[in-house]
Parts: sequence; C-alpha cells; structure tokens
Amino acid sequence: MPELPEVETVRRGLVPSMEGAVIARAQVNRPDLRWPFPDRMAERLQGRRVLSLRRRSKYILADLDSGETLLIHLGMSGRMLVSGDPLGQFAHVHPAPEKHDHVVFNMDNGARITFNDPRRFGAMDLLETATAENHKLLSVLGPEPLGNEFSESYLVAALKGKNTPIKSALLDQGIIAGLGNIYVCETLYRAGIHPKRKAGQIADARAAALVAIIRDVLKEAIEAGGSSLKDFRRADGELGYFQHRFDVYDREGQPCHGDGCKTAIRRIVQSGRSTFYCPTCQR
Repeated sequence: MPELPEVETVRRGLVPSMEGAVIARAQVNRPDLRWPFPDRMAERLQGRRVLSLRRRSKYILADLDSGETLLIHLGMSGRMLVSGDPLGQFAHVHPAPEKHDHVVFNMDNGARITFNDPRRFGAMDLLETATAENHKLLSVLGPEPLGNEFSESYLVAALKGKNTPIKSALLDQGIIAGLGNIYVCETLYRAGIHPKRKAGQIADARAAALVAIIRDVLKEAIEAGGSSLKDFRRADGELGYFQHRFDVYDREGQPCHGDGCKTAIRRIVQSGRSTFYCPTCQR
C-alpha cells in the first residue's frame, strides 16, 4: 500500500493540472470502490474549482469552491494518472480507456486525471471542508511526521510506557500519521534499534533521535519519487526510485550495508507484516 512518500509524490504530480483548475466533467464508472461513492458524486464535482490539493497522512484532499473536500485514498493498487497536461509535463494524448478506470476528471485546462484501481481497495468521499478533520478516517490520526507538531518531546512522551514493540508503535497511525512498513523498517535500521524492542524501554535520547531519522528517510523517499514495488506509479506513469536505496526492506539474506558489517538481513513477521532488520547493527 502506498505510504506517505508515495502519496505525497502523487499529490505533487497532480498539483499543476488540478490546483486552480475546474473539473469540467467528472465521470464515475462504478457505484463503489472499497465502499460506495458518495451520493451524486459526479454531479457534486462537476463545475467545481479545485482551490488546493493537500495531503493528510496517506490521503489526498482536494478542497473545492463548493465548500466540500474530495478525499482520495489510493488503496493497494490505485493510481492517479495525468494526460493531456497543457504545461507539457505529461503525455499530450489521452490514452484509451482501460477496464479499471473507475473515476475520470476532465479539467478545463485540457488535463485528464484518471483513477485506475484493479483491486478496488481505494476510496473516495466528499466531506465538508470546514469539518473535514472530524471525518472518521482523519480524526484518529496523529501528527504529520514532517510537521511542527511532531517533535522530540512529543515522540518521547508518546512512547513512554508502551509495552508494544517499537515497530508496532511507529506503525500506529494514532501516534504518527502516514508511516508504513517500508519506512519504519528503514528508520529502525538507521537508528540501530531492534524492531522487537519494547517502545517504552527505549531511552529518551534514542527515542528523540528517531524524529530526525524519520524525517530524513521520508524526505529522501519523496525526492526519489517514492518506492515502486508492485503497483505504485507517479502521476506521470513513471516508477519511483527509492527502492534502489533500501538498506533492509525486502533484502532478506542479502549483506548489511553497514560499515564492516556483512551480516545477512533477516526477515520476521510482526502483526502479520514482514519486518526486515540487521541482527548485528540493530539492538
């Protein structure tokens, strides 16, 4: 599932074609994805100007001049692809429709944004902009890891007394919004922390240091266009490249990148998810 860097990469790719433009025509080709689309979604979107395109955790939020906000979640295999972009960043010719093109936005600037989702785990909803943060999907989220509210003192306090493994704690969206399996594995490797270590047993100084490491990992991933392992594509259809910089994720049996360390990367399962780590460098 796309994590924060992938979603931010898509958001940035959509901004030139969507932000400030009007949805001249909205086409909804099925009644639902992970859950039913909101009532009269195409009608409510058509003719509306996109005032801003922002991200909250793993969700893209398009604020409209109608006072509503379109919430978009890519799910497991969702892609938002741009064609016909007048700025020349994307393909000028619109591709032929595909089987899993479930929602299509034709913008007044000539751009077309197609939401394609073969596995249909993605989702869209329409919320009142003024109360969007109260939506059931957003109200439970912790601070953004790249925002000011995510500080050393906050994380130290959030982990204090936690009896869960640090891997599970960092994946908890109520503690940190947007982190997923890939970037938690990479963060813990850089921090030298074993993924099974109890969150509440990590010294304050080591917990505080996680803040800068998390931010560095996420910023590097965004700069690389995210990680493309299976389905993820950027808005221009190209792959992300951060997977070529993984230190541990999906590298089971391969040698550690640490200085002088050739220990084979191990894989274990925590809460149904694969965890990759170096048993020598991470304690």
